[in-house]
Amino acid sequence: MTILITGGTGLVGSRLLTRLVDAGIDCRALVRAGKELPAGVTPVDGDLSIPETLNKAVEGVSAIVHLAAVLRTPDPDLIWATNLKGTQNLIEAAKQHAPDARFIMASTSLVYDADSPRPGREEDAVNPKLDYPASKVAAEAELRSSGLNWSILRFGFVYGDKDGHLESLPQLAKKFKLHPASKLSMIHHRDIAAFIQLALSGVLDGKIVNTTDEAPMSIYDLCELVGEPIEPSSEPLSNPWWGLIDGALARDLGFRPVIATVYQAAREGVL
Repeated sequence: MTILITGGTGLVGSRLLTRLVDAGIDCRALVRAGKELPAGVTPVDGDLSIPETLNKAVEGVSAIVHLAAVLRTPDPDLIWATNLKGTQNLIEAAKQHAPDARFIMASTSLVYDADSPRPGREEDAVNPKLDYPASKVAAEAELRSSGLNWSILRFGFVYGDKDGHLESLPQLAKKFKLHPASKLSMIHHRDIAAFIQLALSGVLDGKIVNTTDEAPMSIYDLCELVGEPIEPSSEPLSNPWWGLIDGALARDLGFRPVIATVYQAAREGVL
């Protein structure tokens, strides 16, 4: 099995590639010239914004794991150019040069409505207002209508392996005025790798699947855990289900987290 990873130098991709190589999977990664990749990964120079560079990247692969995305930038045009147009370019290359490959795309739990009456479920209608999740919803639609063999993983809050994401939460909480009692569905890098390997097996074909562990965590507790407490509050939550996703489908499909809770990650020294 040879797979192509996009976003292989990013927070998720760099950690995923190491685990896939360790699992004996032949990995190539789409990268711009000069970028470094984990040992054992074959680089393919290319850019999602330049369609002709994608043909060689997808030729001969049995699966494509599409992680590349732009999230935190003040430039909405860049978000849409990367997350939607870049995905469209990759889909077209796959249709022309790897039509039988599985196309596994990373998406986000942020697609769910803030005022949802329950934790977000895969079948819920979504209409996000912010550019990042809106661009992801549009990219999901492109993939679902492509005719390719697809699966879509909507990630919860990704953390672990000293990636710095959890440590950024106190500042994000202050910047966006997040209620300390709000909870987030979490997913460790180890379990992203487990989800990807499940997708590579075909179990997730044709499905959107929420990617989360077994225990949502409050923003208050997460900030305490990283040593940067935030101001407590007894004000009522206006959107009590914001940040939470339902993991029942993943469990039904056989997913069992290696890191079930953030507290387990802390005990094992893999935050």
